[in-house]
Amino acid sequence: MVDFPAQLPRRQGDAPARSARPQPRTARGGARHYAALDLGTNNCRLLIARPHGDGFAVVDAFSRIVRLGEGLAHNGALSDAAIERTIAALRVCADKLRRRNVTLARSVATEACRRASNGTDFIARVRAETGIHLDIISAEEEARLAVLGCHALLEPGTGPALVFDIGGGSTELVLIDADTTVPVVRDWHSAPWGVVSLTESAGGGASAEERARAYKRMRALVAESFAPFAARLPRPAPPPRLLGTSGTVTTLASVHLGLERYDRSQVDGLIAPAAAMRQISQELAAMSLGERAQLPCIGRERADLVVAGCAILEGILDLWPAERLGVADRGIREGILRRLMETEA
Repeated sequence: MVDFPAQLPRRQGDAPARSARPQPRTARGGARHYAALDLGTNNCRLLIARPHGDGFAVVDAFSRIVRLGEGLAHNGALSDAAIERTIAALRVCADKLRRRNVTLARSVATEACRRASNGTDFIARVRAETGIHLDIISAEEEARLAVLGCHALLEPGTGPALVFDIGGGSTELVLIDADTTVPVVRDWHSAPWGVVSLTESAGGGASAEERARAYKRMRALVAESFAPFAARLPRPAPPPRLLGTSGTVTTLASVHLGLERYDRSQVDGLIAPAAAMRQISQELAAMSLGERAQLPCIGRERADLVVAGCAILEGILDLWPAERLGVADRGIREGILRRLMETEA
């Protein structure tokens, strides 16, 4: 792997701040618990938290790779196997919500359910079997929630910044003005490629030559899907600021740091050289599936999908040529929690 120093500058995380504002209480006198559930094309993720100062403190969390969108690119519908995996994960979430006596929750579904012909039937079945009501949100709301959840990690600076979220079925790009406490969205774009959809459409390859051709195909598809947004983007003021939230960027950050196992405290808020992330992407794309699976923080679960994420990330770096990349292990769930708590304040 490329040799860049691991001791990198970082933004401090959102440490709970002291506040004189009284916190909402339950009937039993304890602080209220809020929950945010994000069901994506690849992952099912739950966060339960309570208000703490001007932010929140995490009480419980859950994350599982369910691959809900597996096969969607070819079949146009959610498969029975993917549905069963996902409902099993959502039952775990429902149990946590009950045990934590959650006061207010919001559960959202994104690209896989937006695209699938049986998405609404799946939502109805989830509610009947788990009690969880999933709200299929638009790509625009998905982008705005991601920004709300992670913008605090953006490097200080002036001028517009680009925030992106590489999902399983789509990638959201958001151009923001971050000179105020709450960022203002100037423009946004949703591309129909995420790590699952791009892998199924253009990935694969047993030999080095086949893998190289597949990666070239993926890069071309990404560039084509970004083209309308690229035509609207202003020339970034130096130095361009870039912040990413997704499994792709956190995984590549872990590889860059040489971590033996994933450590959120080292990854969330990391600022990595863009050149290092680009070189790691190219090296991973050249490896065989087995070689990628042996790398810590990638393993078998991510080995087949990470290359598509690398192709998307390189496309973003072409689009917005920042020298440094901010990495956020936070996003939609944190954005939902902030909105819920602001509504109840």
